[in-house]
Amino acid sequence: MKKEIHPKYNLASAITCACGAKFTVGSTMDTIAVEICSQCHPFYTGNEKVLDTAGRVDRFKKRAAAGTKTKK
Repeated sequence: MKKEIHPKYNLASAITCACGAKFTVGSTMDTIAVEICSQCHPFYTGNEKVLDTAGRVDRFKKRAAAGTKTKK
């Protein structure tokens, strides 16, 4: 590698989320501000919501159930 062209790597960079959570990771930046993290993201918190516009989920479930029926 060429010397003096790579950014300095910080082993203790501070990450702050909009929810107030703080993390320490390694990065080339000193501080990082994020909007969402594992403590407030719906997937990780279990508060995941399914937005069903125009009944698409119900339609899919109905078609999937119809496809699994056995024909005689």
